[in-house]
Amino acid sequence: MRIAHFSDLHLLSFEGVTLGRFLNKRLTGWAMLRFHRKSVHKPHAVRAVADEVKRARIDHVAITGDLTNLALEPEFELVRRFIESDLGLHPDQVSVIPGNHDVYTRGSAHKRRFEEYCRDWIRSDIPEIGVEHFGARYPYVKLRGPCAIIGMSTAVPRGPLMAAGQFGSAQLDQLEKLLEHDDVKSRSKVILQHHPAHNLRNRVIAYLEGLHDSRHMVKKLARLEHGLILHGHSHIRVRRTIETEVGRIDVVGATSASLLSDHPHRHAGFNLYEFDDTSGKLLGIEAHVLGDDGAFKREEVPLDDGRLRESHHYSAIPPCR
Repeated sequence: MRIAHFSDLHLLSFEGVTLGRFLNKRLTGWAMLRFHRKSVHKPHAVRAVADEVKRARIDHVAITGDLTNLALEPEFELVRRFIESDLGLHPDQVSVIPGNHDVYTRGSAHKRRFEEYCRDWIRSDIPEIGVEHFGARYPYVKLRGPCAIIGMSTAVPRGPLMAAGQFGSAQLDQLEKLLEHDDVKSRSKVILQHHPAHNLRNRVIAYLEGLHDSRHMVKKLARLEHGLILHGHSHIRVRRTIETEVGRIDVVGATSASLLSDHPHRHAGFNLYEFDDTSGKLLGIEAHVLGDDGAFKREEVPLDDGRLRESHHYSAIPPCR
């Protein structure tokens, strides 16, 4: 079983969008785009990732949020065309979750824009478990071979200059219930969430862009012997672990699939995870990194040694908040 993981496409389009749509948080987002972000996030990198994923004989693709920049309809149209045409995979082979950019304004969340455009990729095989979280039901689960792929939402509309996430107690209670389901218990758990499970030690930055109830999430996983949490948001390839009461969970972040960066762990690409078809054991994790020549090279996903600066604030690329 081979799962490809990429994140933070940040697909951008203003086609048919009137100025009145920017009289909210999008105004600060547009300023970031105008003065920096547009120069480093490139759609050709996303298309290159799609081409490489197809060549890699993938069984399933997980996209961990921030598919759009400003949660506008033409951006979600680009997302649909990318998944349906560029990836060209059956909906059963794709799982997506929202990031903070996909519910960028309260209006986009209340109108259920993410759910409207992405409904084909968030259908659950156990639909009786889940709770509505800003327009769709989470957690959802897809039972695929030896894996139970669980989609969670940390996406919450925030005010300007904030990008923090939150599950909410109702969603976490449903996750606990899902983990006890027989069809899930017998499989390796692969949990998708946009925000990292590990918050930065700087409390101000953690409040502005971290995961507010990360500790509550970790408590729900206390009885897992093994598992995998996949995330995006911070635009860096990184691997960490969570020690549970009975084992260990691997936590792996993917960089932005559209990001062109001089930083070796931030440049565009995707991660690949391979599982044993019988036991569900995680056999390997590797990164496929886009080179300057357009070819991809395989690398190890770096372990966090305490020196990786994950926050947007420490990178050369400012967040589009």
